[in-house]
Amino acid sequence: MSEKWGGVLGHAAREEWRTYLASAADTGGAAASCSLAGGGRHRRWLAALSCVCPVVSWMRPRADGGSGGKSAGPVLDDSIMSWYLSMESGKFWFPAQVYNREHGHVGFMMSCYDAELSYDFHSDTFRARYPPHGRRTVVLEDGVHWDRVRAPPVDTHAHDLHASDCLHELRPGDNIEIQWRRNKEFPYGWWYGVVGHLESCDGSEHFCRCHLSDTVVLEFNQYTPGSRWRQALVNRKDHREEGNEGDGFYGGIRKLRSKDEISKWRQLWPTDILE
Repeated sequence: MSEKWGGVLGHAAREEWRTYLASAADTGGAAASCSLAGGGRHRRWLAALSCVCPVVSWMRPRADGGSGGKSAGPVLDDSIMSWYLSMESGKFWFPAQVYNREHGHVGFMMSCYDAELSYDFHSDTFRARYPPHGRRTVVLEDGVHWDRVRAPPVDTHAHDLHASDCLHELRPGDNIEIQWRRNKEFPYGWWYGVVGHLESCDGSEHFCRCHLSDTVVLEFNQYTPGSRWRQALVNRKDHREEGNEGDGFYGGIRKLRSKDEISKWRQLWPTDILE
């Protein structure tokens, strides 16, 4: 269970499920879910699902069975059963992020975008629903494999600027993700890059002082040298959204500290360099 769902269910999925439950309760749907199983079966499902990830740990039954020890049922037991069955059946669309959206479209290579996903049990893949933006309507993508899905690593909404808390420590060689969007109407996606050296630096490990400069060089080496997408400069001390309608807008930055996160991006590296 933990291997199957742990990497795709995050805090946002939990909040969406709470909203889903509230809506179901208002329409009487929650009551119908109570008839899905008896108390013993409820507990077995709950024990299994609680192993998925820390996201669901808050749903474990209380040892006393409820207030004053008089209630025999576990807390939110029916909701757990409904959540699991809704996930497996594909009825519940949950928020997550998709690498290289729209079947690896060249315009989205080495990026990760917010989407709503539902699970297809028969193909063991997901269907992704990307929100409308600009003149584009909702975009649907079928057959999204597990290795292209992740739980959002931060709680920042796709249209909000992420608060960069790592700028003071960035130095050449660091792996980063930066928000980027085509224009103000578009949502941000997270794009992979590395911190590079200033033009005035020869790259020597012993003489490099780039980490002391107010200017941070970001390199996107998936693009060919000379491409307008190859490099971006940000202000270390006063970084806000920067850019224009021609080159797009660069937003918040997060430093990648996990070897697994860095390894995932390297696995997605395009076979051909991008223009």
